[in-house]
Amino acid sequence: MNLIEKATIIHYHRHRIQMYDRGTVKALGWRGGESQLKRFHVLSTVGDLNGCSLLDVGCGYGDLKGYLDSKVSEFTYIGIDQMPEFIADAQEEYQDSPNTFFYQADFSMVEFPQVDYVLASGALGYRCENPDFYGNMIRKMYGAATKAMAFNMLDAAHFQDDQLLVGHNFDAIMAFCKELSSDVDVVRGYLDDDFTVFLDKERCVEERGKD
Repeated sequence: MNLIEKATIIHYHRHRIQMYDRGTVKALGWRGGESQLKRFHVLSTVGDLNGCSLLDVGCGYGDLKGYLDSKVSEFTYIGIDQMPEFIADAQEEYQDSPNTFFYQADFSMVEFPQVDYVLASGALGYRCENPDFYGNMIRKMYGAATKAMAFNMLDAAHFQDDQLLVGHNFDAIMAFCKELSSDVDVVRGYLDDDFTVFLDKERCVEERGKD
């Protein structure tokens, strides 16, 4: 991702912060809280997160941490995002939470820590002229996970691209992921224009997408 593309993302979110205030899902670019929670629910089925460590790539305000707090116990959470405003608010919100860490950095450039699970919600939805960017990021996230990783993407068959966001070819993404892992799973249908892919390094659950 080049400097202009990164600057465009930062400008977009700062404009959204001015319009909708800091700490809101619309400042993050989500249509609303319901779609965000649906994505979180699917991602949380990546495996048994109790007592595990996880990395949240493109963490925003750390909303995934708040979602998991009501469902998972004694987990270590690491969030990374390039937006300083997001990280500052997340650090303030969760300053009293044990085993919780936030870092402001370009996640495409920094080295990831080894964790049990790597999750990414919305991080791969931004437009990038480099066609290898998305595959490189998937490979990087997969390499940092010892148990499994999961990410969601906008589905090109149902999402109309705009100047900032881009949909992805489902079949091409699945083919790429199957080159990385022999154990690839997918959940669709929770939103019209979104899909979530799981790459396991060990079989974590028997069935996904169910309560």
